[in-house]
Amino acid sequence: MSIHDELAAELRDAMRARDARRRDVIRQIETEVTKAKTAPGFTGEVDDDLYRKVISSYVKKMAKAKEEYEAAGERGREMAEKLAWEIEYLSRWMPQTLGEAETRALVADAIAELGVAGDPKAVGRVVGHLMKRRDDLDGATVSRIVREELGVG
Repeated sequence: MSIHDELAAELRDAMRARDARRRDVIRQIETEVTKAKTAPGFTGEVDDDLYRKVISSYVKKMAKAKEEYEAAGERGREMAEKLAWEIEYLSRWMPQTLGEAETRALVADAIAELGVAGDPKAVGRVVGHLMKRRDDLDGATVSRIVREELGVG
């Protein structure tokens, strides 16, 4: 079953159950997919890969917003909890990323391949090199590990 079909079934179920949280987040994802497919230059298909990219992008935005609401203290608590629920709910459709150990090994290989060991100015080059070639990496984790490996404080 495709992600689109799963979300359609989830939406029907949420509407029957009067589950506003689930209904709203599914509708938002469908809106984001529509924006992506009608964007200038879009030539791909509306498939699971597009849904994963859209969900991943949305979750990243919501995670950032959640941090900002948490920083607001009690005033932002309710919204931070709502966003945490959305992130958790959508996580089952997120692309799976490599763990810390696998990412660290790839970073070490990339640094050796590019010949930039010990060059703190090469962080962007190494991160870009890896992110262009792999879909299963978390950008924040890659960036942190590259900085550690190249000795950038």
